[in-house]
Amino acid sequence: MGHDIKLTASDNFQLGAYRADPTGTPKAAVVVIQEIFGVNHHIRSVCDRLANEGYVAIAPAIFDRIERNFQSGYSPDEITVARKFVANPDWAAMLRDTQAAIDVVKNVGPVGIVGFCLGGSIAYAAATRLTGLSAAVGYYGGAIVRFADEAPKVPTQLHFGEKDASIPLSDVEIIRAKRSDVEIHIYPGAQHGFHCDERASYDKASADIAWPRSLAFFARHLK
Repeated sequence: MGHDIKLTASDNFQLGAYRADPTGTPKAAVVVIQEIFGVNHHIRSVCDRLANEGYVAIAPAIFDRIERNFQSGYSPDEITVARKFVANPDWAAMLRDTQAAIDVVKNVGPVGIVGFCLGGSIAYAAATRLTGLSAAVGYYGGAIVRFADEAPKVPTQLHFGEKDASIPLSDVEIIRAKRSDVEIHIYPGAQHGFHCDERASYDKASADIAWPRSLAFFARHLK
């Protein structure tokens, strides 16, 4: 269903991306932003799932500026390696690459964005700083609390796990207090990465609520 493509950011940097297109006329487009594990099997499967729902889905390889084509699994050793990419994140560069993905699919129609972990933070920042979006969804973005003084320019929905060891509920409450304009959901018992069915922290019960909720949000706002 999907295929690899190249994107060109505003500073002329070329990066890779995975794009999945639906059969028939697309409803809209969704940019998918990766975790620290690259545009790996899971992120590609998210794109494929969105294509099955009628969306053009595109996942830019936002680590290409550091290491091209990086993809990782979820073993403890792989997680340690993947964390090096966010030791000193270049938010401006990742947002430029995100904008490139938005720009290449905006001819389809309205564009949404969804991100997970690091990508959840980028999805939120994109909602506040980038152009061409109509809706944003973020899953367990640890840096969102740092950006919470910035108001999203588009409808935004956030998902957090109650038992996320890296995002305390106090951070979620700060976001909620600062951003009454954002829809926030907390999933009882869920840990970081609860949406990813390839991670040990996968929580099917929570994912089975969060994903349809995200799709319904896009259906409302990507018209």
